[in-house]
Amino acid sequence: MQAQLKPSSKHVDFDTIMKYAAVTNDYNPIHVDKEFAARSPMGGIIAHGTMSVALIWQALRNTLGLEALNRVHLEIRFVQPVRIDDDVTGGGELRAASSPPVYDVWVRNAKGQTVIAGTAMVKAEGKAV
Repeated sequence: MQAQLKPSSKHVDFDTIMKYAAVTNDYNPIHVDKEFAARSPMGGIIAHGTMSVALIWQALRNTLGLEALNRVHLEIRFVQPVRIDDDVTGGGELRAASSPPVYDVWVRNAKGQTVIAGTAMVKAEGKAV
């Protein structure tokens, strides 16, 4: 098992958020309506959480390969929102080389702040989650 996941990064701008909304059909105004979002407790538009979680999945794929993804049990929590013009990176490091191996996974912004944190447990081959 690799000690570090190969990271995956993305620059989040309004156009990216709108494209993601179209693909997922998630037009929640907190993601797409600047005026609504400005009046909300978030104080502005935030990116879809699942768009950021995808960076963790990509880091897992970069490291373990596509076929391993159906053996991963991912548990995450959203720590803080991703905002327009944030640069975010998903990655992780091996916590325990036990059986099954467990990675601490995260998405961080350019300031080094964790926006998503969690664990990824990789089941043995032939044992889908």
